[in-house]
Amino acid sequence: MKKICCFGEALIDFLEEPGTAGAPPAFLQFAGGAPANVAVAAARLGARSEFIGMLGSDVFGDFLLDSLCAAGVGTQYVTRTGEARTALAFVSLGAAGERRFSFYRPPAADLLFREAYFRDQAFTEAAVFHVCSNSLTEAQSAASTLEGMRRARAAQALVSVDLNLRSGLWPTGSDPTPSLWRMLEGADLVKLAHNELEFLAHPLGGEAAVVGRLLGACARLVVITHGGAPLRWHTRAARGELPSFKVRPTDTTAAGDAFVGGLLSELARRGVGTAGLDAFLAESSALESALRFGAATGALAVTRKGAFEAMPSRAEVEQLLTEQQHGRAA
Repeated sequence: MKKICCFGEALIDFLEEPGTAGAPPAFLQFAGGAPANVAVAAARLGARSEFIGMLGSDVFGDFLLDSLCAAGVGTQYVTRTGEARTALAFVSLGAAGERRFSFYRPPAADLLFREAYFRDQAFTEAAVFHVCSNSLTEAQSAASTLEGMRRARAAQALVSVDLNLRSGLWPTGSDPTPSLWRMLEGADLVKLAHNELEFLAHPLGGEAAVVGRLLGACARLVVITHGGAPLRWHTRAARGELPSFKVRPTDTTAAGDAFVGGLLSELARRGVGTAGLDAFLAESSALESALRFGAATGALAVTRKGAFEAMPSRAEVEQLLTEQQHGRAA
C-alpha cells in the first residue's frame, strides 16, 4: 500500500482550561497543525502516512516528533532547524467547542521548508499528497508547497487540499485569494469549510462559480462541510448531500482534519488512485460510503480535546457508523 503524505505545518496547540476556585485559567499543551493532524488521523485508522515538514530544534519540536512517531506516522522526511522556533497556537474554546486562535507565527520553523528539502522517494511512495493553505503565508514556503504539488502530480499521486484558511496568519492588509486559487486549481480533491466557500464566493458571485472553477481546473471531487449541517459534495458528473452524525462537541479544533484523514484513508484502503478515481466517483454508493466514513471520523474527533489525541481508531468509527446508520455528519 502506498502512503498518504501530508506536507506543511506541525505546531503546538495550547488549549485554555478555565480556572477554578480563584485559580487563573491554564493552557495545556497538545500536538497539532492541520496537515500533521491529517497524517495522524490516517495512521490511527490503519493507513500508512508520512509527515513532511520542518520542526524547530527546540523542546516543542521534540514533542511534536515524538507525538507523530507515537501515533504511527512516518517521520523520515521531517527536517529540523535551529533558525526558528516551532510555531505555537493558543486556543480558547466556547461553550459548544468552537475555537478562537491566537497564533505565534511567523517566524516559525515550518515556514523555512524549502524545495531542496523534498526527497524523490516521498513522491514515488505517495498515493496522496495532502496540503493546506497555512504554508502559503510566506513566499518561499508557498513556492515549496506548489512545487511539492507539482512533483506529486508528476509522480501520479492524488493531490488533496483542505483550504484550512486562517486569516490571522496572513500579513496585515494582504489578499490571500490569488495564492489560495493557485493551490486550489492544482488539486484533485478539495475540501472547503462553509466559511471558506463564502470567502471565495464573494468576488465570484456565488457558490456555483467557486465549484465550477474548481471542477473546471484539476478537481474531480469538491466537499463542503458546515459543522453539524449536512455535508455537500460535487463531482464533474453529479452532486449530493449527506446528513451529519449526532455527537456532543467538546473541541472542534481538528474536526476538518479528521474528516480528511478518514476520507483519504478510505481511498487508500480501497486502492483508489489517479487512474481509478473517476470510476470510483461514478459509483455514488462507494463515494458516499467513503464520505460517511470521513464524517464519522470528524464527528468522533470533536468529542475529545486536542488534535492528535482526538483522532479515533477504525473500530470506533465503524461502531459510530453502525449506531447511526442514518445519523448526522460532523
